[in-house]
Amino acid sequence: MATEITGIDSSAARAEVLRRIRAANGGAADGAQAAQQWREIQRDYRREASLSREQLVDLLEDRLRDYDAHVVRTTESAIADAVAKMLGARGLRRILIPQGLNPVWLPAGVEFVVDGQASYTELDGFEGVMTASTCAIAITGSVVLQNVPGQGRRAASLIPDYHLCLVRVEDVVETVPEAIVRLEKSAELPTTFFAGPSATADIEMTRIKGVHGPRFLDVILVG
Repeated sequence: MATEITGIDSSAARAEVLRRIRAANGGAADGAQAAQQWREIQRDYRREASLSREQLVDLLEDRLRDYDAHVVRTTESAIADAVAKMLGARGLRRILIPQGLNPVWLPAGVEFVVDGQASYTELDGFEGVMTASTCAIAITGSVVLQNVPGQGRRAASLIPDYHLCLVRVEDVVETVPEAIVRLEKSAELPTTFFAGPSATADIEMTRIKGVHGPRFLDVILVG
């Protein structure tokens, strides 16, 4: 007899789905076995970088521009100036920032509001959000954020329609496996990967921006 799932507790539904899968497999699957099978997977794909640091940054910049992001490079001492120019070019003057973002990066003349667990409606009222990043992957043109000081919670970087993201050159890796190794120690944190502004396409390949996140993305490469 099938087991009924009642209520809206998604964790209970997930547990029931997993229980049924285990039952269908003869009850053999469990956490320990899954972990052992994971360790036994052969990983003979490329896992290390083959490009120089400058080539990595060039590749990342090329991929980000290809995905419709605006990218500039600057030095540590000139971050605030670069931020002012990017926000000024878009006419933005009220920007959300996560707790822990370096105040030295914030130029005068712009209202920066620290995220204090604003509601989704309040987040939608900001002109944009500015964050740091954990790392970036050159070969995929991806930037990675985690819920840590300076990067903040996922909703804050997805709801505002504009995102200004700082990426340090030293945090650019070439391959996805390199990035995963970097993220292993903080794997429990909410983690967001993005490559360019949010966009998708329908069956007729009509590109629509802003479906799952900001429609506009600026990236400052520092270093």
